[in-house]
Amino acid sequence: MPWVTGASPEPGTSDDTAPPEVTPSLEDAQRTAGSAAGWIEENWSLWLSVGLRILLIMAIAVLLRSVVRRAITRFIARMHRNAEAEASGNALRGLLVNAERRQQRSAAIGSVLRSLSSFLILGTALLIVLSTLGINLAPLLASAGVAGVAIGFGARNLVTDVLTGMFMLLEDQYGVGDRIDAGEATGTVLEIGLRVTKLRGDDGEIWYVRNGEIKRVGNLSQGWATAMVDVQVRAREDLAEVRAAITEAGDAMSKAEPWDEVLWDRVTVLGLDEVTLESMTVRVSAKTMPGKALGVERELRWRIKQALDMRGIEIVDDEALAAEAGRLSLEK
Repeated sequence: MPWVTGASPEPGTSDDTAPPEVTPSLEDAQRTAGSAAGWIEENWSLWLSVGLRILLIMAIAVLLRSVVRRAITRFIARMHRNAEAEASGNALRGLLVNAERRQQRSAAIGSVLRSLSSFLILGTALLIVLSTLGINLAPLLASAGVAGVAIGFGARNLVTDVLTGMFMLLEDQYGVGDRIDAGEATGTVLEIGLRVTKLRGDDGEIWYVRNGEIKRVGNLSQGWATAMVDVQVRAREDLAEVRAAITEAGDAMSKAEPWDEVLWDRVTVLGLDEVTLESMTVRVSAKTMPGKALGVERELRWRIKQALDMRGIEIVDDEALAAEAGRLSLEK
């Protein structure tokens, strides 16, 4: 019966037979394990010594970084305390250097020193670790040098801004609250950064001036300021009466609040600054607290005008004299 007996294969056909599986013998496994164990036994001491050396290097670097940063913090804090003690012993210096300015300057210098020390210590530790691993540092340092030169050329403005900001802080050229003339802008210093100085202008605007762009700076808040007032009167007026009126107004102002704290010296009549056929100009000077000269000038003009009016002395200007001369010529 055909469905019972198997069919014979057709001629020309071949059976697909799978390749015989090769099972590793026990001896091969023992040989492989033995060679791996021997290789590990030969190199484990080297791995252990290198690993311990790397751990020791990193531990020393982290410990040294912590010690240096703490020493810098204590040094900056001691400098700040000494500055405060000197300022408290000198009332004038305490007015010139405020606490916020000293604190920001100390914080900025401390931040720069801590960042620089961390970079040097950790960078040196990394190079030692790479050398311990057997990596040739010569090509790496050469590539880093080339990259540093390229970055330096590309970011030279940034490097200039940062270096200039560091020297400004170290030399204490100006601080928060000072009124400065930075060439590009004039105003009160709001914030000093390593790259940018922020100023508040006279009209309330905020100026961001790059430190590298500041070629010269005039600090209007250090030391003392001078208030200058020119008083122009007719040439026929009595100079002794004019001097007496100005001196009286200045003495009264120096005794009134709050000008008794703003004025650091007596109001001085310097003398005649200009004399013409029709008028003469008397120059008046006063030494004031930094940044207060404009307010002193306004108040001094007010008081001088009142004192001259009480004595019947008229204040004139060039435009009024020219107009008067024109009227007289038309009347003639």
